[in-house]
Amino acid sequence: MRNIINFQTDLLRTFVSVIDLGAYTKAGDALGRTQPAISLQMRRLEELVGAPLIKQVGRTLLLTSEGEMLLSYAREILRLNDEAASYFNRSKIAGVLRVGLPNDYAVAFLQGVITEYTRQHAGISLELHCGWSAEILERLHADELDVVIAMANNEHTQYLSRSWIERPIWAASESGSLDTARGVPLAAHPEGCAYRARMIQALDAAQVRWRIAYTGPGIGGLQNAVINGLGVSALTRYTMLPGMRTLTDTDGFPPLAEIRVGLFYKHPRLSDAGIRLVNHVIARLDEAGVSGDPTRRHVELARQ
Repeated sequence: MRNIINFQTDLLRTFVSVIDLGAYTKAGDALGRTQPAISLQMRRLEELVGAPLIKQVGRTLLLTSEGEMLLSYAREILRLNDEAASYFNRSKIAGVLRVGLPNDYAVAFLQGVITEYTRQHAGISLELHCGWSAEILERLHADELDVVIAMANNEHTQYLSRSWIERPIWAASESGSLDTARGVPLAAHPEGCAYRARMIQALDAAQVRWRIAYTGPGIGGLQNAVINGLGVSALTRYTMLPGMRTLTDTDGFPPLAEIRVGLFYKHPRLSDAGIRLVNHVIARLDEAGVSGDPTRRHVELARQ
């Protein structure tokens, strides 16, 4: 009979709280325990794993490679545990949920998923905040947002629960013709947008001239610019609309680099309503075939 290690949820909750809140004392305050009790639980968890999970550099707590992998599993275990506990508790789901969405991603799809959840729970008041990925992640860090969907990269992995890959699509007007005499006309978000950067990088690498023909912060304006033939743009499959066509390498447009998108939240700060929202979003992403394997995200991000 093989030896099975049982990871107690209270130990995993302590581990996730220490990482998400950035300190043993803050984790203790959130969980109602003393700092020595938190330290003891962390030692017990490291004994179960058989390796250190956290190292301290100055005042900063950093994960070891074993800690990174365990954190992925711990978030999933706690998410499912808390969803089950909320279900059997039969408590009414209510409260305010503050959700951050990026300007340059599939806002319509994600808003639909999130508002679908709030329609099922009349006691929830939803606040949607749109902005650049770095901005809304900073607001999550400051506890101004509860759940964020944003671009994920090597610098933005804290609070990351689930991530998936999107490959942008070159989009153009279905009826219009492209005048590339002065360079490819681009419809783009302002500087700082990951999609804008990928368009420019791809065209520069292929030695294709380009120019910015339209700039605007909103996805609706970008879509209208494409449909009306003002320029081509990089969109996702969810933001392609009737009246648009896809451009490929046969049209002279090189493939665009993929983008990793992530679902972020602080587990110890999340209410029952927030946990259920996270589970709802993950379920819809799985159904849409865009949700990745959470236990591989650190390996994949390290290769980028």
